[in-house]
Amino acid sequence: MPDFETDILIIGAGPAGAGAALFLAKMGISSFIVDRSTFPRDKVCGDALSGKVVEVLNKLDKGWAAELNQNEKMMDSWGVTFVAPNGKSLRVPFSTKKEKKTAPGFISKRIDFDYWLIEKVKSQKQITLFEATEIRNYSRTNLGIIATAKDGKTFSAKMVIAADGAYSSFTKDIAGLKTEPQHNCFGLRSYFKNVRGLDEENFIELHFLKEMLPGYFWIFPLPGGYANVGVGMRADKMNNKKINLKKAFESVLQSNPAIRERFAGAEQMGEVKLHGLPLGSKKRKLSGDNYMLCGDAALLIDPFTGEGIGNAMMSGMYAASQAVLCLQHNNFTAAFIHNYDRELYKRLWPELQLSYRMQQLVNFPSLFNIVVNKANTNKMLRETISCMFEDIDMRARLKSPSFYFKLLFQ
Repeated sequence: MPDFETDILIIGAGPAGAGAALFLAKMGISSFIVDRSTFPRDKVCGDALSGKVVEVLNKLDKGWAAELNQNEKMMDSWGVTFVAPNGKSLRVPFSTKKEKKTAPGFISKRIDFDYWLIEKVKSQKQITLFEATEIRNYSRTNLGIIATAKDGKTFSAKMVIAADGAYSSFTKDIAGLKTEPQHNCFGLRSYFKNVRGLDEENFIELHFLKEMLPGYFWIFPLPGGYANVGVGMRADKMNNKKINLKKAFESVLQSNPAIRERFAGAEQMGEVKLHGLPLGSKKRKLSGDNYMLCGDAALLIDPFTGEGIGNAMMSGMYAASQAVLCLQHNNFTAAFIHNYDRELYKRLWPELQLSYRMQQLVNFPSLFNIVVNKANTNKMLRETISCMFEDIDMRARLKSPSFYFKLLFQ
């Protein structure tokens, strides 16, 4: 007999898993959630919380985004600055709505945001949280799935929501999905203090440096004068060019004239850390009999910006809705659960496709330079790029080659 029985077992208490549990609780559904770590815990991340995070939080509780706004460990962010290979920059607001009073996004160290979120989880009586509980293997029964932890605890569930990150054993062993170098990225980051020239409106910065293409170097401002600084590059490009990401990172800091100047008086705080980023540039099967994959375990990271928290929380929300349907119909078959894949991709796939096209654009530095140069003198193009962050219908226009032809060559 298993030690614990539950209808819904969530593996991983990061944004995807915590989000799923919170939406279930909001609908009056109990769940168990297990995580290998004890919170607060750190995770390698760019630390940006996009508008999708705010959207999901507002659906959970209208006051939570406002609470983030008042939290001294969270910082408002109003946009992104793209720096082309030729050094020209383009500031793009996250929103075109001039009257917006609250920030469309936030920046926060993952250790702080995830802990804030886990405190919300702990406040819900419908959620049972098991920290320091690492699941080692899974087995199937007639009723569902049994998960066995490293310490011997066993959990029986009709439905497993796997949200255990980029190195998910569930994704590999049960769902049968593997990361592919052309759809996988490695990100390396460190924290710095006193970086010069950070944006007054806390725009995050993505620098598409010649020496890093088709990857990029990032600088994200943080509260207290800190900055999250890192590099990201697709795995196949790293392999082909035999790039050591840590050495490339150090080289940018020491040798790139524009970057070196900004870090002249900066102090590195802590070590450099590396992590895998499975990209959502390919459609995959995200569910099966008695399970759904969420967040990084579902390989949903944005191929262009590397942003993953928003997609993770969005997937947790959709997984919770599907889990409720499964309970109502007592149907946990792959055919019934596949509705989760359809609904989630209906929401995310248009922007993931667009981001993949933008990622490919970076392979052609001269074309990327043209886009940035043109956008700096073309209001329509600037506002169109801004709309990428808030208007899914506008994203559809951005996929049309004729749209770019009109903007760039007329």
